[in-house]
Amino acid sequence: MKVRIPRRHNAPPRVGLLGGSFNPAHEGHLHISLEALKRLELDEVWWLVSPQNPLKSRQGMAGQAERFDSAEMIAQHPRIVVSAIETQLGTSYTADTLAALQRRFTQTRFVWLMGADNLAQFHRWKFWQKLIHCAPIAVLDREGYSNKALRGTAAKRMERWRIAAEKAGLLADMDTPAWVYLPIRRHPASSTAIRAEGRWQV
Repeated sequence: MKVRIPRRHNAPPRVGLLGGSFNPAHEGHLHISLEALKRLELDEVWWLVSPQNPLKSRQGMAGQAERFDSAEMIAQHPRIVVSAIETQLGTSYTADTLAALQRRFTQTRFVWLMGADNLAQFHRWKFWQKLIHCAPIAVLDREGYSNKALRGTAAKRMERWRIAAEKAGLLADMDTPAWVYLPIRRHPASSTAIRAEGRWQV
């Protein structure tokens, strides 16, 4: 049974942060954002279009302006905000970006959103063990990655802080570390496939 606790009318806003290259953005990004809004009971989801993902090659990477435009074309929803704020903040790593946002938006409850593919390599992120203490994390299922992600290094180390999917609506207000894995309906879209099919020219 899904657990739900009524919120005060003046409760702090809950915002999910979905960072990425968006090279290009696609319907899969929109799908997981809509699921996050619903399952985590968020007020908004912000898409953080990164200047350059430290774990990805610059080869084949479109400019940030082009990737930002692709995100705006896909994110046609009043509660999804496309942002390039990392450029303004001057941050490259997620932990630094999150810390800077928390300093700027002191009344906002942030939840970091990621796909299962990112959980599988989460232990390679710089300062990842710092990040899990900064904000709750929601991992959304993705085609072909669930088993690898849940058996990976990061998931094993974080297992004691994992909450049941039925309690996902409580995550934004929980003390850290806390995370949830959401077994949502999978969406087949991927940026890699779109580029391979020639539907996105860099």
